[in-house]
Formats: sequence, C-alpha cells, structure tokens
Amino acid sequence: MAYKDPENTILLETTKGSVVIELYPDLAPGHVDRIKELAREGAYDGVVFHRVIDGFMAQTGDVKFGKKGGTSFNPARAGMGGSEKPDLKAEFSNANHGRGACSMARSQSPNSANSQFFICFDDAGFLNRQYTVWGQVIEGMDNVDKIKRGEPVQDPDSIVSMRVAADVE
Repeated sequence: MAYKDPENTILLETTKGSVVIELYPDLAPGHVDRIKELAREGAYDGVVFHRVIDGFMAQTGDVKFGKKGGTSFNPARAGMGGSEKPDLKAEFSNANHGRGACSMARSQSPNSANSQFFICFDDAGFLNRQYTVWGQVIEGMDNVDKIKRGEPVQDPDSIVSMRVAADVE
C-alpha cells in the first residue's frame, strides 16, 4: 500500500490486527525520531499492552519489562520501564488527545517520556498540553478497540511488530 509519507508512517501489527499510524514530526520531532528509532531496532516487537482502560486508552511500549521473551520480561513490572535511551524533553502542543491520538506516556516529570506510549479510545482532551501527541491512527482503530482491557491486563495483547512504512514498502 502507498502512504503519502512512508518515512512518517508506522505499521503496527498487534495480536488483534493491523494498525497504521501517521507520525507528526512537525509537532514532536524528538518523539517521532525516538518512536522510529525503537521501531527500527525491533524494540517494540513482542511488547504487551499492559494498561488498557475502557473509554480511555491502551498503553504499551515498555521495552524493558513488557517485552515477551525479553531478558527482563516481568508482567508484574510492565509499565515501570523504558528503553536504554535517555528520557525525552517534553514537546507539548495544542494537538487534541482525540480518538486514535498516539501520545507518549510519562511519570510526573514532564521530561520523562522514553519508550511507552498510548492510543486513545475516546476523546481525552484533559491530557492536552500535558502529554506529547506524536501521531494519529489512520487505519485499524477497530483493531485497537479489540485490545483486552485491564490494569494490569491478564494475558495481555501485544505488539507483534512495529515498522516504519518506508522500510517495508
């Protein structure tokens, strides 16, 4: 399939099906670079959706504790880790955390985003200008809707593979 900007399109294969995400390098260049870097390293492959709240969002991306088959995989700690890379400086914008928005998870510190991210099920405008929106689901939101809920999720769904479209086409 042809995407208008394959270098800024993510092909996310989940245990529930395919999801296509359009990246926003103009809004969050540092975060987009990190997402693409980790995707290209295969860091997200096998990572579980560890926190999924109905009507809110599905969170994943803990490449340390949430990666099935990884050396540090620990379902009880999934959501507490990140990558070996340094944390990112916040890139807050006026982008709305609407349905399908992809945004970076972080701790209390605004500059603590690393590898974890979430996809909004419904409008979560209360997060605007507090979390960094770096993309938008443009295909497959119906598959995101099927991801198993829970905090933590029992037998969670996961990312099968996450690739930059330019590397696949």
